[in-house]
Amino acid sequence: MTTNITATHREAFEALRDGWYSNFALFSCFVNGEPAAAIVAINRAGDEYRIAPLFVSVTPSMTLTDHEGRLPDGNAALEGSRGCGKRQGRKGKKPHAMD
Repeated sequence: MTTNITATHREAFEALRDGWYSNFALFSCFVNGEPAAAIVAINRAGDEYRIAPLFVSVTPSMTLTDHEGRLPDGNAALEGSRGCGKRQGRKGKKPHAMD
């Protein structure tokens, strides 16, 4: 199976998942001019800080598909589609930080 996941992606994911480091932050940003959020690593570089994006949130103009062009719900991706659609609210539950 073909994958776009690199060793660097895997290492960053495992570090986040396993709590190896404490220098991660949720960062408000823009992706191609659209409001977004990113999970970043913050490292000191002399008198300054270096912010390295690890993962960015999906923006409205992004279309997420698998390698065959299928959307997560199994439908074929359409050019110009709005991605996976609007998330359904969870009745009676507060949203998580990832929502």
